[in-house]
Amino acid sequence: MAKVIVTGANGQVGRELQVLAGHFPEFQFHFTSRFNLDITDEQAVQHFFNQHPADYCINAAAYTAVDRAEEEPEAAERTNALAPRYLAEACAQQNIPMLHFSTDYVYHNDVNRPLLESDETCPAGVYARTKLAGEQAALEAHSKTMILRTSWVYSVFGHNFVKTMLRLGRERDRLTVVYDQIGSPTHARSLARAAIAILQQYEQGAVPREQQHGIYNYSNEGVCSWYDFALAIFEMSGIDCEVAPILSKDFPTPAARPSYSVMDKSKFKAAFGLNIPHWRDDLKAMMTTLRSHEAAASSRE
Repeated sequence: MAKVIVTGANGQVGRELQVLAGHFPEFQFHFTSRFNLDITDEQAVQHFFNQHPADYCINAAAYTAVDRAEEEPEAAERTNALAPRYLAEACAQQNIPMLHFSTDYVYHNDVNRPLLESDETCPAGVYARTKLAGEQAALEAHSKTMILRTSWVYSVFGHNFVKTMLRLGRERDRLTVVYDQIGSPTHARSLARAAIAILQQYEQGAVPREQQHGIYNYSNEGVCSWYDFALAIFEMSGIDCEVAPILSKDFPTPAARPSYSVMDKSKFKAAFGLNIPHWRDDLKAMMTTLRSHEAAASSRE
């Protein structure tokens, strides 16, 4: 049985990995959070890996409060930039592969076509800069570091756009949502499944060495604006709330968002041969799960 250390167990992807773990008996997952492993402490990371030998590491931990990062750059730096390096160094010492999640925010360029992993990066804001720094540090520290850049992540767990829209849609009759930011929503469970599928291919010896080090784009298929995404959320939930499109300049935020961050996933598909669900299909699945969770919670009251 292959042992997998997972950091960021309480985040969206970490929680989804916990849901899926029982379906993959070939792996023994060791889930960690800041309560039992401070990944921003280099010595703590080294000690933990020495005490818990593993075959793989999935780093699902991140500082994701994009706007708050502008006021807390040190905290973002520790989690997004320093921690990936410490984890990669520990993995290098153990000679085990590390899978690390990053973000579409690192691109933030003016290319108006699906973005390639080889495209220039131009991060804007503390969150984006620290995530790119973390990628670079991890890749430099360990020859078996794989980066999955993803976008617009949501889940039944944690705080995200889908759950915010559902809450606001129930509270208000009308909302305004930006329509000039284009990307691809990604269900955290789809991302978690992809990560486990990659580990399965490692176990089968199907991941050549040249594919074990580098950057891959992964998001759900399809393209939309945040406005389109909001409309789909209300359509699938049956919430009657008017949504009006607005420009980003009319909804200023402390940190700039990319206007176009649709990612080309050809490299990922060619390397791993995995099918990627369309964002509407995964949104529908997530909404079904959320309703089930809400019904269960209501029955316990």
